Amino acid sequence: MRFLRAIVREPGPSLVHGITSANLGVPDYDLALRQHRAYVEALTGCGVRVTAMPADNEHPDATFVEDTALLTPRGAIIMRPGAPTRRGETAEVEKVVREHFTAVERVEAPGTADAGDIMMVGDHYYIGLSGRTNLSGADQIISILESHGLSGSTVPLDHMLHLKSGVSYLENHTMAVAGEFRRRREFSSFQLIPVDDDEMYAANSLWINGRVLVAAGFPKTEKAISNAGYDVVALDVSEFRKLDGGLSCLSLRF
Repeated sequence: MRFLRAIVREPGPSLVHGITSANLGVPDYDLALRQHRAYVEALTGCGVRVTAMPADNEHPDATFVEDTALLTPRGAIIMRPGAPTRRGETAEVEKVVREHFTAVERVEAPGTADAGDIMMVGDHYYIGLSGRTNLSGADQIISILESHGLSGSTVPLDHMLHLKSGVSYLENHTMAVAGEFRRRREFSSFQLIPVDDDEMYAANSLWINGRVLVAAGFPKTEKAISNAGYDVVALDVSEFRKLDGGLSCLSLRF
């Protein structure tokens, strides 16, 4: 797999009012802007052409653009976010997605789905059943995937906000796993890089064309991924962490 393009959405000033359970304080908007620019530069440095959408100040969480759509090599699926306050984010994202995809389908009510709950492993997609993604949404996504010759399966979550909050596929049959995912049968056949509980946030790492973006400030995880043979790029995303967001949340890659 090689990613050629990515879609990002600049944070708006309303970011400080985003949904959060992290209890890490209010984000510093100016610092978030600088961190977002560094993130875009890192994507560009990985050989990805980035389309930057303007900020959507009516939706504080809109910078977490990954949740709004699943982009596969055979088509796009627009999500129906689990948080009602985020459902208005998808309209503008769909316009941009349609510039690149002719096959675009949607998750419909009563289904809900955040693409932060969806992890691509080759032609298979693991879909977390969480507080944001319900069984109806997952079943719709699996049906669409199968219509395009792809496959999907569900992974019930016990504690994580999203599936990719605790597990990241780093290609080469390898995953970084934290918390409840360290012992899940669904991932037992993979080479696992365990992430310690005190660095759980860093489990949301992002493979891009041979490099792995890792949240800065988590040296054990950074070392473990580096020791597994990956070229690691550490990025400070502290202000997005305050809103439960990670590295994968900030872009749509395809």
